[in-house]
Amino acid sequence: MFCYQCEQAAKGEGCVKIGACGKQPDVASLQDLLLYMVKGLSLIAVEGRKVGVEDQDVNRFTCEAVFSTLTNVDFDPNRLTELISRGLEMRSYLAGKVLDAGGNTDVAANAATFIPADTLEGLVAQGEEVGIKSDPDINEDIQSLQEILIYGLKGVCAYADHARILGQSDDMVYAFVHEGLFATLNKNLEVDELLGLVLKCGEVNLRAMELLDTGNTSRYGHPVPTSVPLGVRNGKAILVSGHDLKDLEEILKQSEGKGINVYTHGEMLPCHGYPELKKYSHFYGHYGTAWQNQAKEFAAFPGAILMTTNCIQKPSESYKDNLFTTGLVGWPGVRHVADKDFTPVIEKALAMDGFSEDTEGKSVMTGFARNAVMGVADKVIEAVKAGAIKRFFLVAGCDGAKPGRNYYTEIVEQIPDDCVVLTLACGKFRFFDKDLGDIGGIPRLLDIGQCNDAYSAVQIAVALANAFECGVNDLPLSMILSWYEQKAVAILLTLFHLGIKNIKLGPSLPAFITPNVLNVLVENFNVAPITTPEEDLKEILG
Repeated sequence: MFCYQCEQAAKGEGCVKIGACGKQPDVASLQDLLLYMVKGLSLIAVEGRKVGVEDQDVNRFTCEAVFSTLTNVDFDPNRLTELISRGLEMRSYLAGKVLDAGGNTDVAANAATFIPADTLEGLVAQGEEVGIKSDPDINEDIQSLQEILIYGLKGVCAYADHARILGQSDDMVYAFVHEGLFATLNKNLEVDELLGLVLKCGEVNLRAMELLDTGNTSRYGHPVPTSVPLGVRNGKAILVSGHDLKDLEEILKQSEGKGINVYTHGEMLPCHGYPELKKYSHFYGHYGTAWQNQAKEFAAFPGAILMTTNCIQKPSESYKDNLFTTGLVGWPGVRHVADKDFTPVIEKALAMDGFSEDTEGKSVMTGFARNAVMGVADKVIEAVKAGAIKRFFLVAGCDGAKPGRNYYTEIVEQIPDDCVVLTLACGKFRFFDKDLGDIGGIPRLLDIGQCNDAYSAVQIAVALANAFECGVNDLPLSMILSWYEQKAVAILLTLFHLGIKNIKLGPSLPAFITPNVLNVLVENFNVAPITTPEEDLKEILG
């Protein structure tokens, strides 16, 4: 195996024996083969659109399959094997439709014609032949840009799949996913052409996040500032982690009136700001933090745990028995809820002890998405003009287990009192419970939401830039981002597409970016690695 798609790549170079995430070599090979299959399907889809053939089942499968290869989503060999088989069926089905429409399917690409082996061992062997290291003659900068494009597309597919579940889609997104995946098979593309596709991926990701934002807000209302208690309540318990609001809604509905309290974890904390979710009386508070203490917290949780998307590394045996997955998430030995019937989760929660007493904890604020922030824009603008607010910091992104992420806690603690900190995604759980006070009634720490709510952050920045009649890069705004997996790659590409400069990125730079590609990003966007909180603040504040 060889995998370097996440920030925790071994030695900062790549995992070759077992993934830092716990991914086994056979799973890595199956994921490589699945991605190869979808590249071939994408080739047929591109040819199909030339003759007016566009198929929603193919679009849906493409996003699901690519999303399944994202870090920490699906580690189950059996499910990956099923996806490869479905990919073959989809490819044959679509090729037939394209031929009937007068299109061309006679393409000289193995990805569009290969037949998967009929055994697990055979599939693994095939996957080993099509992985990242399968072409020893490829130019390293070309490969770097191909991988950046692939990882950006994985993020796009994740957001597009979540949006589709909520009834929102745009063929422009699906068309580009197919175009981008097909492009990685094209050996004739040069650096400039691939760089253009990489930036285009950022543009398309902005649209995917907009679709998801529309899906969330049209169904659950726009988030409102909400105080969320971090304690627990006496009674049976279910803990929901991940990102999927629809799954959370369903388990709230199905557990209502059964004497079970539903808690959130990680990226589900912002759900307390949505009016249509916070109305449930048994939707109580928030439990635990994120990556750094996750295994310990899950092992101690006295109820059922539902994982809706990738927010966990390899499950520990200490809590595997009360862990369930849904959607695309899967690990060997973990029970999967495939049809949104959460009866097994509810029954497990009722069979467990739950919490024996109420325990009070801190409270934190969430719900500062774009509507909430822009609702007090006049106060914000007045505070900036009066000098009460000197600068905004967007400290946001993924969390992870590798050392070095304490940087984000420390820099938030050291940001001056006349500055406001905007935050989103699971990285905020390093500092989300810090009491930073306020500036004239405006909280100094504003939780915008989940990682996909980078869309809200962009809208806030654009609105402020318009109010001050300047560009986003001219605002008193500094972006300090953490990354872990491929949704973060997609968001970073979106920021590049928007021309946003001077981003500080950490804890380490991606292993899949070559020095030459990095130089291009530095020259065009002045992106830079984080150093120390003290040095970075000195540079930013002058």
